[in-house]
Formats: sequence, C-alpha cells, structure tokens
Amino acid sequence: MESIEKSLQGLVKRQDFQERFNQLRKTVLADPKIKQFIQEHSSEIDRAMIDRSLVKLYEFTGQSKNCEQCSSFEQCKNLVKGYTPSLVIQGKTIDCTYNECAKKIAYEERKRHESLVKSMYIPKEVLRAELDNIALDDKSRLQVVSYAHDFVEQYSNGKQMKGLYLHGPFGVGKTYVISAIANELAAKNIPSMIVYVPEFMRELKGSIHDQSLNEKVDAVKNVRVLMLDDIGAESMSSWMRDDILGAILQYRMLENLPTFFTSNFDLDGLQHHLTYSQRGEMEEVKALRIMERIKYLATPMELEGKNRRLEN
Repeated sequence: MESIEKSLQGLVKRQDFQERFNQLRKTVLADPKIKQFIQEHSSEIDRAMIDRSLVKLYEFTGQSKNCEQCSSFEQCKNLVKGYTPSLVIQGKTIDCTYNECAKKIAYEERKRHESLVKSMYIPKEVLRAELDNIALDDKSRLQVVSYAHDFVEQYSNGKQMKGLYLHGPFGVGKTYVISAIANELAAKNIPSMIVYVPEFMRELKGSIHDQSLNEKVDAVKNVRVLMLDDIGAESMSSWMRDDILGAILQYRMLENLPTFFTSNFDLDGLQHHLTYSQRGEMEEVKALRIMERIKYLATPMELEGKNRRLEN
C-alpha cells in the first residue's frame, strides 16, 4: 500500500487539484487582514509556510467575515459561537486561534447584570433604565436623582442606609427611577429585587394552596436591596397588611436592609389607605405600625412632572 505522503504528492501533481489550490491561495492572499499579517511578519513568513497553512488561513478568512457581518452574539455563525479568529505563528505554520468577541463579552455582562436585578411583574423595558437618562426638568427630579446617586455611591453590605419612599402622580417615572437604581447597583455587583406589590399580593393568595407562600415571602424579606413598587394600589386584607407586609418590613428594619417604595399616595394618604380593611373596618393602630416601619426604612420624596406615559 502506498504511503499517505506519496498519495498526497500525487494529488498535488494533478492539474485540477493544482488549479483549485492556486485559486484558494489567491483568494486567501487577497484578504486585507491576511495581507497585513504577512506584512507584519515578513521576516518569519515565506511561501512554503503560507502553503502549509493554507487551510487555517482559509478558515480565518471565512470566520472573520462572519464577524464583520455579525449584528449580535445571538446571530453569531462562527464555528465556536461568540469567538473571533486571530492569526498566530506556531513553529513553521500559521495557525488560527479564537478569543471571546466583544459581543459575547457584552452579552454575558448583560446576563450577569440581569441576574443581579430580580423582578416580579415589572416590564423588561423598564429594567433597562439608567439614572443618566432621567430628565431633570424640575427641582423634585433633580433631588430624587441626586439622592439615588448618593445611595448607589455610598451603599455597602450591612451599612444602615435609608431607601426612598417615592410618591407622585401616575406616570411621572417612579418605577423608572427605582429600576435605574437597581441597575446602578447591579453594575457594582449588588443584588436587588423589584416587586410590583398589587400582583405580588394576588400571587401570595394563590400560594397558600401550593405551599410556596413562605418561600416567596422569604425571598423578598432577605434580598439585599428591595424595591416595593406601587404600594397602595392593591386591595389589601388585614392578613396581607399585618402578617405579610408587616413581617417583611419588620425583618428588613431589624436587619438594616435598604428598602425603596413607590406610591401614588404620600405618607398620609397611604396611612389612610392601610387603615381600612377590605371589610371596611377601621384599624388605625395597625396601619400606624406599618407606617412607622416605612418611615424608618425610607426617606419620603415627591416626584413631580408630566405624565411621560402619554408621550409614548
């Protein structure tokens, strides 16, 4: 049996193979990136090295073109998704190696970021909020954003810091503000959770039957930074107010865990809302107990301005 080397030599001598080989060589050497690489290493590279490395050079050409046409990590068509090719000299050949591309790095950073900002029933587009994108078109917005920046800058685990009780009319951007704070914290590897209170309360009612209530309440109680969105918009029973909300706030107060709130009510309005149970019973003392915990955990600030949802 002929040796593989002799077989290959015979193949190379065939005219049709030689024509295809020359065409491949021509295509590869026309690539601007390969031209530049050869020029930069002209003292090390000769024709024989190029011929020995033709397959790897051809691989580089195709993979790098895929990178040029790639719009996102999810659309990557390369052999190894999210990796971009580069050329290196290895002994007497040129090799094609791969490194993480910028889009893959950005994608993983975004996923890591998202994993740090947990949310319950908050739209994803809101979770991309940034403090720098908040319009500072009145004094209240300037004060709120300044407070938010200070909180993010100064917060450290275990440090006793007050969150915000952010109140104001419908659509002025209260949820956007707390989402932006959560994103800023995520950039510092600080986890947080944003909870839309009315939907959370509705889900807890159903959780009594599947025995997941304690698990869900504990997740909210223990997160490092909690944002309770739209408190006061729910129809809250005495049990929800005292045994659920009261327990969450009591735990966070004792553990010095920062807590943010948004509401259409100011503090007096929320106290009035919490005073009356679903049955219409007046329970001032119990409502006052909740309000004292909120005041301990958060600094009240009003957010004014026009309804920005009407502009979208």
